[in-house]
Amino acid sequence: MTVLQNDPFWQAADRHLVRYGATFVPRIIERAVGSYVYDSDGSAILDFTSGQMSAVLGHAHPDIVATVSTAMTSLDHLYSGMLSRPVVTLATKLAATLPPSLSRMLLLTTGAESNEAAIKMAKLYTGRYEIVSFDRSWHGMTTGASSVTFSAGRRGYGPAMPGSLTLPTPNAYRSPFRRPDGSHDWESELEYGFAMVDAQSSGSLAACLVEPILSSGGIIELPDGYLRRLKELCVQRGMLLILDEAQTGIGRTGTMYAFERDGVAPDLLTLSKTLGAGLPVAAVLTSDEIESVCHDRGFLFFTTHVSDPLAASVACTVLDVVARDGLVERAAELGAQLRDRLADMATRHRQIGDVRGRGLLQGIELVADKQSKEPADALGAEVTAACLQRGLHMNIVQLPGMGGIFRIAPPLTISEDELHAGLDILDDALGAVLRSPA
Repeated sequence: MTVLQNDPFWQAADRHLVRYGATFVPRIIERAVGSYVYDSDGSAILDFTSGQMSAVLGHAHPDIVATVSTAMTSLDHLYSGMLSRPVVTLATKLAATLPPSLSRMLLLTTGAESNEAAIKMAKLYTGRYEIVSFDRSWHGMTTGASSVTFSAGRRGYGPAMPGSLTLPTPNAYRSPFRRPDGSHDWESELEYGFAMVDAQSSGSLAACLVEPILSSGGIIELPDGYLRRLKELCVQRGMLLILDEAQTGIGRTGTMYAFERDGVAPDLLTLSKTLGAGLPVAAVLTSDEIESVCHDRGFLFFTTHVSDPLAASVACTVLDVVARDGLVERAAELGAQLRDRLADMATRHRQIGDVRGRGLLQGIELVADKQSKEPADALGAEVTAACLQRGLHMNIVQLPGMGGIFRIAPPLTISEDELHAGLDILDDALGAVLRSPA
């Protein structure tokens, strides 16, 4: 720490930057290429988080570089009421990857912005205002999105958006809802959750906004059948179902969209992080009917970068590369290898309590011991530091009581050798910190 304090870079950062969350990683990153970032000492750090869970094509992908270079010299930014070919092309390409009911696109820049737009559309379409989300949700930092973010950041800012209600997160590892055989009784948990929602509601339920896999919430995968039953409960109440696939979309989980596993199409779908492969691109997809009703009722979302051609061009290239290089199938194949390696580690390191996730979005949860399942925040921080020292950036869920949960989300373009090299580092770091194989 003394070295950092004496470095002019860190002195300037300490003096001039607003701190916005966790402590900064103690490295100065100079460049990023492929699956690696490189610090000011020239050390290569394997990126197991795809930047901020976004760079699905790795860093400085040549097709993205070419697209940005071309767009910046020909068609970058326009008045928000103008249209360009890349925007219409992207809308057409996205519609071709989705169920017929998701045929309309609104192009934006960030995940929070796309969730804000989806929430506004749900309210306008239904004429109601209450939004339901999970108690471990993370949907963004803007006012509406943060109001339905229950995992962190709620204190000190005054009243949240009226009508923000919660459902219990179906965490199979920790849920108190159990069948006689000890398995997770998610059906009873969901019914109980909606009973509580109904009790709290003023009769104005507009939508339910969830992730198919809660990423920032701890890599919590919705159980098989959960999403279908959730949709049924929404339909019964006249609510819309909004799926936030910021981190699960565009091949990350081994299918193009995570909801495909369940065969349930949402009423509104939000995409961001992975759609731009690390650049600020987001979108809302919805039906002809919802778009038409919202338009007739005066839907307004006239933002600075709505329908920007540069963003559209980047997203078109992302979709083209994912299809051309078979990255959806690759995520499934590498995801199976990742799961096997993590499961093996769990047999040898007694403080790995759970392994979960899908495709190239998986995680492990460290605990004090498997009997008590007591969270191991300090242990998680030690393992994170040990990984970084060995050349691996591992993302720890930096929320109280969740500091022992690691997200593993490397680029879909990562090589098998790179994937296994990173897992070797993780295994070694766990052994060094735990010093007590099972």
